[in-house]
Amino acid sequence: AAFAPAAKNQAFRADVSLDMANGAKRKAAVEIIKKAAGAVGTVALATAAVPPAAFAAKKAAEVVETADNTKNIVTAGAAAVVAGGAFLALNGGKQDFLEADPYWDQSTVPVNVYKNKAPFTGKVVSTKRIVGPKATGETCHIVIDHKGDFPYWEGQSWGVIPPGVREKDGKPHAVRLYSIASTRYGDDMTGNTGSLCVRRATYWDPELKADDPAKKGICSNFLCDTEPGAEVQMTGPAGKVMLLPEEDPNTDYIMVATGTGIAPYRGFVRRLFTENTPAANAYKGQAWLFLGVANSDALLYDDEWQEVKANYPDNFRLDYALSREQENKKGGKMYIQDKVEEYADEIFNKLDGGAHIYFCGLKGMMPGIQEMLGSVCKDKGINYDEWLKGLKKNKQWHVEVY
Repeated sequence: AAFAPAAKNQAFRADVSLDMANGAKRKAAVEIIKKAAGAVGTVALATAAVPPAAFAAKKAAEVVETADNTKNIVTAGAAAVVAGGAFLALNGGKQDFLEADPYWDQSTVPVNVYKNKAPFTGKVVSTKRIVGPKATGETCHIVIDHKGDFPYWEGQSWGVIPPGVREKDGKPHAVRLYSIASTRYGDDMTGNTGSLCVRRATYWDPELKADDPAKKGICSNFLCDTEPGAEVQMTGPAGKVMLLPEEDPNTDYIMVATGTGIAPYRGFVRRLFTENTPAANAYKGQAWLFLGVANSDALLYDDEWQEVKANYPDNFRLDYALSREQENKKGGKMYIQDKVEEYADEIFNKLDGGAHIYFCGLKGMMPGIQEMLGSVCKDKGINYDEWLKGLKKNKQWHVEVY
């Protein structure tokens, strides 16, 4: 279901109402609302997940005519309705209201709309630990409500300014960048939220044999400790290097991540396979995801990957490098470069055919990756520097490390 009824005593927000004329789309929306809210009439009251009033009105005007007799919205005792679901009914269940025209045109990608001196204030919807008890550290998935006022594209980052000031000079904390872990439509597909994947940064003091709170990561701990309703000062969206080139729907994507570097790829995979987007409807290529983490408990979003793999076995591939559970061909720990190397011939052939390769994660991943690729090039009689130069020239090489 695209949405669910809320508690009967939930207060309505009266800032959004969509007037709809008669017709199949109107009837479809009304039927959904009746089931969810017990309402007789039309759509739609807004809860926190509804598109902003101006946007909702605009989209309604695009698909239906206004009718004067459709303004009575809810009967007594009806539950609040998440208007995103009603909008999907009006729109045929599609996520296409945040697309460029054509959808692959990147000339209008938003960049640095909000800056350090005038940041955007988002509100946390939820913060959830997403790793098991034996994971090396804590990683959280944080959903932030931006009310549709902070548009971004898959592959971009948000800046977060943690509250407070620096101890050393009393100045505000510097902005920290986090790759966005959702599509432009957000996890709820309303276009009102975005998600971050954040690992809590801690410092283990070998003398104390405990974490030293004085050396913990300021911003990551702030985010992982947030509760619903907490305000987050944000900048961006930042970056274009990790965008998906979607003009050719046959393009193969090779996505290599360590840890929370998985974030942008979650947006990619959801856009290409989970959501009803123009990109998903057109896509005929193969998206191949490599994720390196310490152990099975540290895997991120595995349930989502497995579902996509089951539904699209020819178009989505998945490989894990679990350094503390697997061995590479030399008998050592299985790191991300070792797993990629296992498929070197296939990957090189894909790149020769125009595939794009992405790397995201801690910057320490790249020396091992580059050493491995250089070794493969040597075995193939290829000049590594020239090969890499060619990939960069063709914009097939995408790196975002931190």
